[in-house]
Amino acid sequence: MIMRTLNTIEKALALNLDPLKYGTIAEIGAGQEVARLFFGAGAAAGTVAKTISAYDMQFSDAIYGLAPGGRYVARPRLESMLETEFRLVEERIRDSRPKESTFFAFADTVATQGYKKRSECHGWLGVRFQHSPSAAPDDIILHVRLLDATAFEQQQAVGILGVNLIYGAYFLAGDTPGLVRSLIDNIEDGRVEVDMIDFGGPIFDQVDKRLVALEMVQGGLSAAAMISPAGDSLLPADAFYKKHVLAMRGTFRLVLKTHLDMFDCGRRRFFGESDVDEADIVALAEIPLSDAMAYGQIDSNDILARIEQLNMLGFTVLLSSYRRFFELRQYINRYSRRKVRVVTSLADVLEIYSESTYTDLKGSILEALGKLFTEDTKLYVYPRLGPDDEIITLESLAVPEEVIHLFAHFRERELVVPLIDYAEDCLAFELSAVLQALQNGGNDWKAAVPPEVHQVIINRDLARSFVADPRQNTRSP
Repeated sequence: MIMRTLNTIEKALALNLDPLKYGTIAEIGAGQEVARLFFGAGAAAGTVAKTISAYDMQFSDAIYGLAPGGRYVARPRLESMLETEFRLVEERIRDSRPKESTFFAFADTVATQGYKKRSECHGWLGVRFQHSPSAAPDDIILHVRLLDATAFEQQQAVGILGVNLIYGAYFLAGDTPGLVRSLIDNIEDGRVEVDMIDFGGPIFDQVDKRLVALEMVQGGLSAAAMISPAGDSLLPADAFYKKHVLAMRGTFRLVLKTHLDMFDCGRRRFFGESDVDEADIVALAEIPLSDAMAYGQIDSNDILARIEQLNMLGFTVLLSSYRRFFELRQYINRYSRRKVRVVTSLADVLEIYSESTYTDLKGSILEALGKLFTEDTKLYVYPRLGPDDEIITLESLAVPEEVIHLFAHFRERELVVPLIDYAEDCLAFELSAVLQALQNGGNDWKAAVPPEVHQVIINRDLARSFVADPRQNTRSP
């Protein structure tokens, strides 16, 4: 049976009618929309101990301490709010409430559209709550981009999101995928983008943050979600801050030595530029999920295996719903104006220069290439073996006649660059053959796979779980 999604007022009322859930709502920057919805639902006295909105910086600092770096719309400020308000709830009313009570503190700090100045609008929301009486508290913290055109609409969206967060904390904490998806209940598409969610506390000890990132993309909360090499949630604005980006896209069902050689070639080429320092580069591996999402439910264990392999090799992983290269470039462009280099294969170059890839764009291939090569962007192109074991390079690639002049234009401007210091033995590794070797047993596959990911393959028994995909029956990675 399909359960009906409760509307916002129904969620708030369900909390208000529960005499054992009690707490504070603290809001800065988007009105008091969360509190308003609880009061509008009726019976709010059963849930809301206090509402507060410390807009003035001096008041805010006096209550929550000085904001680090003077940043008020930031995670440290949100965490100070949660810490202070939850402590006050317990100190002041714990002894006067039923022993079975569980307490919470909800907080948000948000920058909505200004009256005179239009800018990027975003915010931090969080809830600290007890899942059982007298239990140590748990936290759910998220970052949201507000996409509505007016402050009024953005405030409304924050209100709905806040109610969803408090309701999910209490009623869906045992169902993390359901909780994540419920955060955008009753919010129309295109109004918000939740680009980071973090869970903490005893009840969430076993939550896999990589699966949370997958659920964010699959559930439509965000077009992309980032995972650190340590497997933690990453805020894109922090990950890309003042960083150059060296990116590689792929399915990465199995990470081959070919992938590493591609990336290392690109890294050496990038380091050859005079103003690029290794410490200032994000090594990004993007796994586009658009095709898998189109076919239905994604195998989470399969995606976890891909992420683990890339994390073992030091990559920051981006899960995305992007189909085309320029969409990745636009995503990075939100957060960084520094150099972007994308390491890619000859097969991908042909896709980039195929007019059929852009039938939905009014400007077709010209629009797509304009968006891809914005700012300081280049493609680093890795060669492959041909059917007769000849090496095919960017220079010998057969480009369709209708785009050959367009292709030559970007080559002449050195925006599409061949990688030349590749390891020839890495060109011979063929994904379908390696997958078949895994299925056959033995150790033949090990020669094609970096030693760092051998254990991932063994631990996850990929010999059993991988099935060769005919769409990847190619020597190009």
